[in-house]
Amino acid sequence: MPSTADLDAAARAAGNKPAEARTIGQALFAGTWPAQIIKVRVDGIGDHEVAGLVLSGVKFHGALDRAGFEREIEALVRQSFAAAPVEEIDVWATVPIPYDKREPVTGDYAQPVSRVVFAATCLRAELPGFGARLRAGEGVYWAPDFLRRL
Repeated sequence: MPSTADLDAAARAAGNKPAEARTIGQALFAGTWPAQIIKVRVDGIGDHEVAGLVLSGVKFHGALDRAGFEREIEALVRQSFAAAPVEEIDVWATVPIPYDKREPVTGDYAQPVSRVVFAATCLRAELPGFGARLRAGEGVYWAPDFLRRL
């Protein structure tokens, strides 16, 4: 019988390396995080693999301030690197954009339905200093409105 972590990892895996995405997902979904993990993707070519973690910037599972969010990002990146031999991990948090349900959301005239409010990237070699870089805001994107809400 598959565990909840296995089911979540399978349902939320994406990219052209879905087995690797599931492996990372199983490690991450073994616990509960304040910011919900929406998608775990791994894309690669040859020996090069990059993981992407997409988080929800709304509907947190618990209270979360900036310091807590940064700690969660650092822990997610550390656990992802421990779970799979990817060389880079990109993390985004997104929030929905209100839209008119009569407007197309797919195809040539599609309007976006979400926007990125946080983004950070960590190469495996940068992992030891990643937490300090997050706290210093170096190489990190924060949407001002999202940051104010934390």
